[in-house]
Amino acid sequence: MPPTRDPVSPPVALTIAGSDAGGGAGIQADLKAMTAHGVFGTSAVTATTAQNTRGVHDIHAVPPAHVASQCDAVFDDFDVGAVKTGMLATAETVETVTGLVAAVTAPVVVDPVMVAASGDRLLSREAEAAYEGLVEAATLVTPNADEAAVLVDEPVETPADAERAGRELVAAGADAALVKGGHLDDGKSVTDTLVVGREGGDTMATRFETPRVVTDATHGSGCALSSAIAARLARAEPLTEAVAAAVDD
Repeated sequence: MPPTRDPVSPPVALTIAGSDAGGGAGIQADLKAMTAHGVFGTSAVTATTAQNTRGVHDIHAVPPAHVASQCDAVFDDFDVGAVKTGMLATAETVETVTGLVAAVTAPVVVDPVMVAASGDRLLSREAEAAYEGLVEAATLVTPNADEAAVLVDEPVETPADAERAGRELVAAGADAALVKGGHLDDGKSVTDTLVVGREGGDTMATRFETPRVVTDATHGSGCALSSAIAARLARAEPLTEAVAAAVDD
């Protein structure tokens, strides 16, 4: 007898981000996280990087028009259930991606990757200023404390600061903001703060506290978290539940 086929049609997510030669962050980490959460990951590469666990040695940005072509190819052939953005490298690419995601109905998770765990800058200062429109288009924006400080132009040093920054990002147009607490010095735990916008302009804040793992191996952790959330949104999980499950994993 001929073998029978058992077709599988998992939900699809798209990551728009940079490539990490070392495999620990960027597109490589995104696709691994999406697979782990039961989603088929597609990708559009915004830049290639020569990097490893010790630092970023070189960055080559992909022309914005080619980033758009990659995205168009995916949208033309796949039913994309969620989009995640990571390293975008240049102001022109930020603007191009903003236009692309503003036109989709799928949830959009914006991870404003600005500085690598090693301290190397991954985003030009001009591109930082271009993020306003992308934040406005986001279903969820997921900055760490340092990135949140750049986006709201205020220090973010405590969980209370993180909540304030999250509310400012929602006021700027994002549906919700998850300010990650790994860079905050809050002892033996890590506090991630989720602020969700509600009808009438009100917001609701939820804090997720997890044990702090004492390690230097944090390279790519933010990429993996935002991609896990995007994967769960692609599976039609509610936002707060998707964030809680991704943080817990």
